[in-house]
Amino acid sequence: MDKQEVLRATVRKLLQNGQVSLVIGYANGTLPLRTAPVFIRTAEEADLLVWNSLCEYNLANYLPRYANDRIAIVVKGCDARALVGLLQENQVQRDRVYVIGVSCEGVVDRRQVAALVGGREVTAVEESPENIVVRGRGFEKLIPKKEAMFPSCRVCRYGNPVLADITIGDSVAAGEDAFDDIAAFENLPAPEREAYFVREMNKCIRCYACRNACPMCYCKQCFVDASMPQWLSRWVGTADNLFFHLGRALHLAGRCVDCGACARACPVGVDLMKLNRKLIKDARELFGYEAGLDPEGRPLLGTFNPDDPGPFTIRG
Repeated sequence: MDKQEVLRATVRKLLQNGQVSLVIGYANGTLPLRTAPVFIRTAEEADLLVWNSLCEYNLANYLPRYANDRIAIVVKGCDARALVGLLQENQVQRDRVYVIGVSCEGVVDRRQVAALVGGREVTAVEESPENIVVRGRGFEKLIPKKEAMFPSCRVCRYGNPVLADITIGDSVAAGEDAFDDIAAFENLPAPEREAYFVREMNKCIRCYACRNACPMCYCKQCFVDASMPQWLSRWVGTADNLFFHLGRALHLAGRCVDCGACARACPVGVDLMKLNRKLIKDARELFGYEAGLDPEGRPLLGTFNPDDPGPFTIRG
C-alpha cells in the first residue's frame, strides 16, 4: 500500500478501537494545488484523508485547542518538531496525543507553480513520485517537484519525523542546510539590507495570517492586540509593520522550526523566512541549538550555560 492507504488504515483502526476520539489530518481542498485540515471523529471518515506533496499546513497549530481530547495527528518532519516545541513549553500533554509521522520529501510551493505556468489558472493536478502535472484551459505542463519545492524543504534535515508513535513511509535522505542564502544576505552592505526589508514591509497588510498559521504563536493575547499598553497602532505602514515582524521574529528565536507555514499563509508574499532563518542560524552557530528535536529538553531561552558566548556582558 502507498502512504495514503496506510494512513487511512491506521486512522480507521485507531478510531474503531476507541484509542483516540479525534484525528487531525489532511483532506483535498476545494481548489487544485490545495489541501485542507480535516478533523475526523468516525472510522467511516478515514477515507477523507489524503497524503501528497500539497500537504503544506503545520497541523500542530491545532493541538492546544483540543487539550481535552485524546487526539491523533498526522505530522511531517517540521510538524513533529513544532509538536516537540509545544511539549517543551507545556502546551500539549504527550499522553493525550498519538503521533502519526509520515516521511516527507518536501511540499510543493503553489506560488512557484503559478510562476512556472505563467499565472494561468490551474484546474487539475496529477502527481507522481518525481513530478506533478498541472492542467488548465489550453495547457498541460509537467513540473519536476524539485523545481517547485518550497525553499525550506530544499534544505530540510528532518524529513523523517523526530517524534512519532508510528511512522509511515520509507526514510528520506536529510538535506544539508548551510544557510548560504542567509550568509549572502549578511554580507550585503547595511543600506541594501535595510532597503530590502523596507520593500518587504511595504507589502504587508497586517492581516496576521502568518501569526495565525504558526504553531508557536499561541499567546492568549498577542502583543499587537494589546491596548494597555498599546505597543503599535492599527495603522498599516512601514514602521509599525517592521515592529510587528521584528517582534514576532524575536519571540520565535530558538523556537522556529523553519516549516514555512507563515510564509505560505501570507497573501502578499512577504519574505518572512529571512528573519526567521537568520535567528535559526544564530541559534545553531552561537549555542549549538536546534528547535524541536528533544521532547525532554528545554527551549533555548529557557536554559543557561556559563559557557554560552556573551560578548555583550561584562565579566568580573
